Amino acid sequence: MVNNKTIDAKILSRMFLAGAKNLEAKKEWINELNVFPVPDGDTGTNMTLTIMSAASEVGALTDPDMETLAKAISSGSLRGARGNSGVILSQLLRGFTRGVRKLNDLDAPAIAAAMERGVETAYKAVMKPKEGTILTVARAAADRAAELADTAEDLESFFDGIFQHAEETLARTPEMLPVLKEAGVVDSGGQGLLEVFRGAIDGYHGKEVDYSQFEASAAPKVTKISPQAEADIKFGYCTEFIILLEKPLPQEEINRFREFLDSIGDSIVLVADDEIVKVHVHTNHPGQAFERALTYGQLSRMKIDNMREEHQEKLIKDAEKLAREQAEKEKEPPKENGFISVSVGEGLSQIFRELGVDYLIEGGQTMNPSTEDMLNAIEKVNAKTIYIFPNNKNIILAANQARDLTEDKEIIVVPTKTIPQGISAMISFVPEKNGEENLASMTEAISRVKTGQVTYAVRDTRIDDKEIHEGDIMGIGDAGILAVGKERLQVAEDMVAEMIDEEAEIISVYYGEDVSEADAEALSDALAEKYPECEVELNQGGQPIYYYLISVE
Repeated sequence: MVNNKTIDAKILSRMFLAGAKNLEAKKEWINELNVFPVPDGDTGTNMTLTIMSAASEVGALTDPDMETLAKAISSGSLRGARGNSGVILSQLLRGFTRGVRKLNDLDAPAIAAAMERGVETAYKAVMKPKEGTILTVARAAADRAAELADTAEDLESFFDGIFQHAEETLARTPEMLPVLKEAGVVDSGGQGLLEVFRGAIDGYHGKEVDYSQFEASAAPKVTKISPQAEADIKFGYCTEFIILLEKPLPQEEINRFREFLDSIGDSIVLVADDEIVKVHVHTNHPGQAFERALTYGQLSRMKIDNMREEHQEKLIKDAEKLAREQAEKEKEPPKENGFISVSVGEGLSQIFRELGVDYLIEGGQTMNPSTEDMLNAIEKVNAKTIYIFPNNKNIILAANQARDLTEDKEIIVVPTKTIPQGISAMISFVPEKNGEENLASMTEAISRVKTGQVTYAVRDTRIDDKEIHEGDIMGIGDAGILAVGKERLQVAEDMVAEMIDEEAEIISVYYGEDVSEADAEALSDALAEKYPECEVELNQGGQPIYYYLISVE
């Protein structure tokens, strides 16, 4: 290489694509570095899909200059960002490209300055940055770049020095995060970033890259709700209303009202404060629900839907009619509030639909939706204010990124970390409140929800002082492993025992696609017998990977 002190847009493009290719090649190995030995480790996948979104745009450029290359990397990674690691990677790339876009050639000081800008941008995107993560590796690389920038004889030694320090820092991440040390792994996001660096250095040295793999990302998928067989619809009317209370209801009366609703229907959702009670119930006798409710106050926003009739309508609608309805809907003036939720599993998606969610994004643990998926959903919802429920801590950053990229609508990201939190937040929505007030009440509601998830281990490890072997059943709570064993039922019971406290009132069980109704009912009965002071609600969730999602409120 004739010029070993600067790189131009052509070389930077080659380095970026080589970095993307190396990350893609290592993604499954990076997935396995997940601290929890669950069957959905996704850091490598998320980072790969993020960088491939940018690589597809870069690969389409024929003769890029620095500005068009920077725009392709930044735009592609921002819109394709998935999961926390993917969002952080996109922010590192965004900051870096902002630092180089006005330059023709990059020397060591320019590269170091751009790396520092990337780190600053990424740290700002994370509300509570943790050390021992991808951020730490990125900052260490930027710090070493700054140290070497003025003294490096050429870019080869400059890049090698940066990589060596980043590799050493990654090796120290278990000392920074005890959970990594206990699990015997380095940080997976940091490892992913190191693989991008490794590939980029290969690209600098002229290693060939197969550009054919950088194809546009597939179109986003939306959860489709399969119609239930009409014979399975036990209660035919979806009934919703709000009671404007004449006086606050004591808890004992709320419990009696809930028991009454349970005697005439199912799928009950009831949330009360001092002024209103919001009710949702499936019943064959809506009038009885209204009559009982009228003893407490006036009724508002009454709504009854015939679910059997809706079932028939769904079966006869064809694609042309749906397209026509969509076109007409787009011409309608926007409504005040709209709702987008991430969901996975037919039953869980049906619950969100019934609660009023306008648009469902397929995702969650097994596949984190991208910022692009969020933006597409926002475009589809014709509302002035749109609430997004990520329902996974690894999706919140992508939702925030979509919010920041949206200019014509008010986007409110409700920081739900689990599906049950999302359900609770949606129930807490009050149309008369403004966005700020609803966000406050929703955030308060989700703070009362404890969530546990039952799945299986994919490798041997030790975490939270528990020995775990491949194939074991695990109960994972909001902050760590709560139970480990060989039987699903026992682990689920042990997990709930760790979640219950004296304030618990409701236990909600959502069973997955690999659990029979009989097994789910056995768990529900066992919990009801063990905790008679709590109401136990059983719902078919249909989620993959996780046998049970269980919430305690």
